[in-house]
Amino acid sequence: MSTLRRFRTALLAGAALGSLSSVQAYAEEAGAEAGAELEAVVVTAQRRAERLQDVPLSVTSVSGQAIEDSNFRSVTDLQYLAPGVQFDPTNGSAFQIRGVGSTSYDFSFAKSVNVVVDDVVMDAPRDNGMLGLTDIRQVDVLMGPQGTLFGRNSTSGVIAITTAKPLLGAFSAKGDVSYGEREDRSANLTVNAPISDRLALRVTGFSQGQEGYGRYTVLNQSLNLFREYGVRARLLFQPADGVELIYAGEYSHHYDNLNRTTVGGGSAAFTAIQIANGVTPGPKNDDNADSKIGNTETSTWGHSLRAEIQIGRDTLTSITAYRETEYDGNGPADFAPAEQFAFTPYNRGAVDTKKFSQELRWASPTGGFLEYLGGVFYNRLELDASQIQWVTFGAPLVSPTGVRLTSFTTTTGAIGDNSNATRFKTEAVTAAAFGQLKLNLTPQFSLSLGARYTHDSNSQSQTFFRLDPVPITGVAATFTATARPPLQPSGRVKGDNFSYRISGQYKLTDEAMLYATYATGYKPGAVAFVGNNYSPYGEETVKSVEAGVKAELFERRVRLNLNVFHSKFTDFQTSLLTFVPGNPVAVIATGNAGGLKSEGVEATFAWRALDGLTLAGGVTYADAVFTDFQYNATTNYAGTALSYAPKWQAALSAKYDGEIGEDLRLRASLDYAYRSKVFPTIGEPANVAVPGYGIVNGRLSLSPVGSDFEFGVYGRNLLDKYFSTAFQQYSSLTLTHYTTRDAHRTLGVFAKYSF
Repeated sequence: MSTLRRFRTALLAGAALGSLSSVQAYAEEAGAEAGAELEAVVVTAQRRAERLQDVPLSVTSVSGQAIEDSNFRSVTDLQYLAPGVQFDPTNGSAFQIRGVGSTSYDFSFAKSVNVVVDDVVMDAPRDNGMLGLTDIRQVDVLMGPQGTLFGRNSTSGVIAITTAKPLLGAFSAKGDVSYGEREDRSANLTVNAPISDRLALRVTGFSQGQEGYGRYTVLNQSLNLFREYGVRARLLFQPADGVELIYAGEYSHHYDNLNRTTVGGGSAAFTAIQIANGVTPGPKNDDNADSKIGNTETSTWGHSLRAEIQIGRDTLTSITAYRETEYDGNGPADFAPAEQFAFTPYNRGAVDTKKFSQELRWASPTGGFLEYLGGVFYNRLELDASQIQWVTFGAPLVSPTGVRLTSFTTTTGAIGDNSNATRFKTEAVTAAAFGQLKLNLTPQFSLSLGARYTHDSNSQSQTFFRLDPVPITGVAATFTATARPPLQPSGRVKGDNFSYRISGQYKLTDEAMLYATYATGYKPGAVAFVGNNYSPYGEETVKSVEAGVKAELFERRVRLNLNVFHSKFTDFQTSLLTFVPGNPVAVIATGNAGGLKSEGVEATFAWRALDGLTLAGGVTYADAVFTDFQYNATTNYAGTALSYAPKWQAALSAKYDGEIGEDLRLRASLDYAYRSKVFPTIGEPANVAVPGYGIVNGRLSLSPVGSDFEFGVYGRNLLDKYFSTAFQQYSSLTLTHYTTRDAHRTLGVFAKYSF
């Protein structure tokens, strides 16, 4: 970010905060009542409801109200609200924490950061757990290895999302609508209905979407649009005192036509074709000259049953879940009209997953000399995927004389069997036992000891078949495969691991606490196929040290949390762009790097500056680099940064909620999110840095005092800061990048009503 842009951002933030302060001064004299303290933040990081300040762990908690104020709608947007969280939209399509996460897309690849929604782990590829961030109670981001208290082991962290719980004996409803630039729209409705004195139902429906800023110039259609809708229902039943059952069901659907666009690096002839069709490659190019739309479509069904039973003073919790996803992706990559230039005109994939999980936990109450929690976990994920990739090496689909191309090269077939498509079937099974003891040795000092044993069994197979090309290409095409079938078409990798956690905390006062934690984590090995070659990879482990201080000052009007961390990964699972002989398109290969470290510092604060005005924010510095990565005989990536791992992230927010005069209530929020530059996938031919960026979002509303109606305006990316989310070298053809809808300013209006 340039000095001028930083100054503009600081000036805008200062002006906004000044205006908020002026409003407050109008409402009452500066120097609010000394008793106006920050609201306590309650988290369940240790599977119990505890104050954030009492948990010996780095946790960032984002309330449902903060999500609503930001006007973000996707779970991936949490990277703008929680410093230290990133989302890689390319190979991993998964979260990273402290710069470390899943950097490969393989069907049997375990995630480094698990998203857990209402205690259910979302572990399927391309499934981040939730669409429509509405009716959310809070999101807790747990930094570092997690496993002694959670069903699924995580080497980098956990994002735990908690939705609002049905309420007994009270009918309520709330709804909101918004509309903005580029048909940015959303509509949400939540109804809480008591059925009896022991039964209540809560249903939430949502619909949202936006047209993209970019264009498919040849087709004259919007590029980077999205449309989502869905429904979630939770049924609460309390048949007896101390017994609670919650059934949850959901369905959601997502569609987008997000596609890569060209930055440059192609041949002069290829670039000329793009320019002639209305696309000028460059770092701010949002347009694509493909003659076919690339799109993804995902449908998800989920069911879960949570049972909580009080047995004496202890609590038994059972979470049973079943979930299915259907993913279809169509990604032609010609970047020009296929009749003039084609490279990969037919590139499609489908992924269907089914998962079943069962978790049991037994927990003691808090506050005694000994607190304990123990549990068992079972998870079975099945995946069935098919792919076609038919390429032409640049030959157009129609010759200058009008003859249609009938000969293709297939990277998804096998030499000698007349196939043109491939199928993968994966089964990943995890069984684990975990637990933790906490000894409250004195009123000031406590010690926690946690352990986990995990057994994993991961298998994958690859087969080939012939798909009728006529419905897809319009011609009876012939195909030339680039690789022979694998000598070993299937395999299984099993693993066992014991991980643990030791944590001590010491209360300096009732408002200040020191803590230190040592934890280990584990990801299982699995099977991959690279260019039809059977290629298993090994498990990944991590050892992590963290120490910090948590304090509340000035009669709890100020909250400060600070920690330092160091994580050392062994046999880190990562990916490289690899060119397989005979294959013109680079493939993603999953393997193990010898070592990786992530170390740095995190700080968060909250300040009740005035009555009704709260300032909050945080900053994370994380240096994630390989310590040992011998890629081949001549290349060692030791000292190289991990892909898409920013060294700096920061978030600042200002929120005001108060009355103006006697008749109106004003709510205002302003937030700023910053991420420093990152580097693309290790081993890309063009190792181009993705520039850093910062975006400002705001929201302002008015409502009559005592009314349930609220009307206002919102803005995302108020400074209209353009940014790329990822760069990717597409074979030897061109350098491409991904962008997001929020790389352009969006202004709109909204209305809310509840009763």
